[in-house]
Formats: sequence, C-alpha cells, structure tokens
Amino acid sequence: MTPQLESENPPPRASVVVVSHDRAAALRRCLESLEKSEGRENLQLIVVDNGSRDGSAHLDADFPHAQFIRLPKNFGLTKAMNIGWRAADSPYVFFLHDDTEVEPQAAIRLADALDANPDAAAACPLLVDAEGRPAPQLGTLPPSGEYRPAQPAGADAEPVEYARGAAAMMRVFSIKAVRQIDEHYGQFGADADLAAQIGRASKRILLIPAARVLHRGGQTKSDLERADVLEGQAVFMGKYAGFVSGLRTRLLTALRLLFTFQWGILRHVLAGRKIDGAQ
Repeated sequence: MTPQLESENPPPRASVVVVSHDRAAALRRCLESLEKSEGRENLQLIVVDNGSRDGSAHLDADFPHAQFIRLPKNFGLTKAMNIGWRAADSPYVFFLHDDTEVEPQAAIRLADALDANPDAAAACPLLVDAEGRPAPQLGTLPPSGEYRPAQPAGADAEPVEYARGAAAMMRVFSIKAVRQIDEHYGQFGADADLAAQIGRASKRILLIPAARVLHRGGQTKSDLERADVLEGQAVFMGKYAGFVSGLRTRLLTALRLLFTFQWGILRHVLAGRKIDGAQ
C-alpha cells in the first residue's frame, strides 16, 4: 500500500498587499503595525515597492517575514495592486496604502466577516485619524474624489456602496471574475471601479466598525496626481455611461481648468496623463 502523503500546509488566512512609493517612514510604521496583528503567523505580507528611491526597498532587512516585490519605476497604484494580488496565496487579499496603520484585530476581523457573509465581495475597516475619529472614507459613484467619514450605527457590519481603497479586503475570486483591476486607471479610480463591479454582480461591500485602521492621508497632491484624479473620473464615466459621457467629462474638465488658470493640471489632462509606467 502506498503510504499516505503528508498534507500540504494550509494557505494563509489572508494575504496583505501594501503598495508603497517613496514613503519609507510611513511604510515602516505600516509594516510594524501589521507585525503586531493577531494571527500574524497566518498572514502573508506582500510589499509592492513602486520604484522608490528613498530606501523603502531596503526595509526587507528589517522585515524578513515579508515578501518584497521591487518594481523598476512607479507603475501607479493600479498596476502594483494587480502585481500584488497575483502573488497572493490566500483567497482573501487585504489591500493597504502605505500611510495606514492597522489595529491588531483588524485583519482577522475582516477575514471573519467575509467568512460569515458569502454574498460579500469585500470588507472594509473603519478608517480613523490620529485622534481616533472617523476619517474620510465613503464616496459616491460616479467617483467625485471627495469622501466623507463613516458614521456606523453600532458594531455590526454595514453595507456601503463605495469605500476608498486605502484599506479593503477582497475575495481574490471577485477580482478574477473581472480578470484584473482595470489598468486604464492610474493612481485614482480603481477602487471605485471595483465597487461598481461588485454592485453589478449583486454582491456587497461591508464596513466592519470593529476593525479599525489609522489612515493618515492628507498629503498635498502634485499637478500630475490631480490630473490623475480627473482622468480616473473620465475613464469611469466612459466605461459605465458610454464614450460620449467620458468625452464630455474630459471636455468640461479641460474648460474648467482653462478658466481657472490651472495650467499645470490642464497640461497633463490634455495629454491624457495618468500615473503609470508611461509617465
């Protein structure tokens, strides 16, 4: 009789994907918080370094149990997220921006929520600021680039239409169902696109108030980053409301920038620039 083969190691409970670009100090704080997570031994930690030049890529020596994927230049958030989830070994992927810090129970509570709610494609923690107050998190579709703080009624999970992607856990199956995160977006818009796809599939996004993540945010945007936001809005309108709507959005955006003398942003908008490897 052939001896029974030893069972393979089970997959991690969740894979955490942190995308970072030139924010070594913030990335360090993020990774330090993740290392304190409950059930850390069951979390796969993946850092996608988007062409940083500030030493971020060398943090691997301080975090030997994290997998670092180094990209040669800044390919933008969306492409980096795709690279990250494809490296995940878990059915759940927890996307984090590098300016976040997770509370110890956050990751496990999000995974528990997805376990308990098979109709949910994603679960989001409550974003808070440094004082522990709810931070800007909930947006609208089509995306406006503006967010309001969540005001949960209690500790129970609540369905939301669109929560910003600074911290969100998704089923890998849900991403595979749409092939990949749409790379027509650069830095802004991919999270809104995923929210729209989840809604179209009659699935839910759950806000989990008991899972909390500090989001510092608030950094001043460059002209290219502001243009990327506007390009993301136009891409979204073109995809979901038709080519004419996308074209109209670009035209109205260009006219507004022209009449408000925002030449730097206008230059990038007219060129259709987004933050990716072609910048």
